[in-house]
Amino acid sequence: MALPWRSQRSRRPGAAPQIALAIGAPYAARVATGCFISTGRTLEPAIERVRLAESLGYESVYTTHIAGRESLTVLTAFALSSTKIRLGTGVVPIYSRTPATMAQTAATIDELSGGRFTLGLGVSHRPIVEGWHGQSIDRPVREMREYVAIVRAILRGENPPGGEKWQSNFHLMGLEARPALPVYIAALSPAMLRLAGEIADGAMLWLCNPSYIREVVIPEIRAGRERAGKTLEGFDIVAAVPAALTEDVDQARSSLRRDLLPYFGLPFYRAMIERSGFGADIAAYDAAAGDAAAMQAAISDAFLADLAAIGDRSAVVDGVERYRQAGASSPCVGPVAHTDFEATLRAAIG
Repeated sequence: MALPWRSQRSRRPGAAPQIALAIGAPYAARVATGCFISTGRTLEPAIERVRLAESLGYESVYTTHIAGRESLTVLTAFALSSTKIRLGTGVVPIYSRTPATMAQTAATIDELSGGRFTLGLGVSHRPIVEGWHGQSIDRPVREMREYVAIVRAILRGENPPGGEKWQSNFHLMGLEARPALPVYIAALSPAMLRLAGEIADGAMLWLCNPSYIREVVIPEIRAGRERAGKTLEGFDIVAAVPAALTEDVDQARSSLRRDLLPYFGLPFYRAMIERSGFGADIAAYDAAAGDAAAMQAAISDAFLADLAAIGDRSAVVDGVERYRQAGASSPCVGPVAHTDFEATLRAAIG
């Protein structure tokens, strides 16, 4: 069900009526379903998908930030083409902008959208941070803590704290403070998950299967919340769910394997995949180095069955529900290449 998020500035993520999950679920959370919509060859189809998602009752839409269209600019277009669906970055790297620029841009989009913006921040990876942006990842957890503290202070209209990585005395001028603007952190490792629980309004997950969410994500976020003297209530856990309504499951899995291949070579994801019980997939991937077909084949059917929601309508709905039962308060369906994402959006909402 779509919610008119923050038409009143005091409303926060999670302020909707709390609805308990099924017996055995880790905590009470709001029932929400979101989606990931990024642009392909042209922008207009993505805008139409946002309109479709809003009409179907999706609560939120996130867009990724890679090397195509710039995510925050895309979200501006989404804001101008919608009225009630929440809009967020999923996620933008902290090393691609100074905290002052990030806060200024986020405040502007939040104002433009009528208070519907969520700022999702991530560390990204060394090939991107160093190769694309000429920056360095030195102490990612500490640097994320420092970055968020500066962004938060600017959004509250306060003096930014001093930092080691970044320094700023920036203040918003001619634009009111946005203290209620939610900040989410992309997290995979236990340390980053604890940090998200401690200082953020939500955590954003990618390639985190339901077992990992249940066994690692929830306990670590809870530990971070306890460190801040808070409970899990109101904290949003956004989990990306690759989904496809299709009669050809094998073909959809093959497409997903091709898209997942780069992640099996990135250290942060490799560590998380091993922690989630698929170390054999990583070992097979390494053993197949240089053979693209064999590297794709190393990503097992078991891994994809656990991660994705692929098949008929029941398989899609059940796949999304597995994430919700594991503790994701906002499972967000994302597309699988060469499948009908519009049909998937219609199926997944239930």
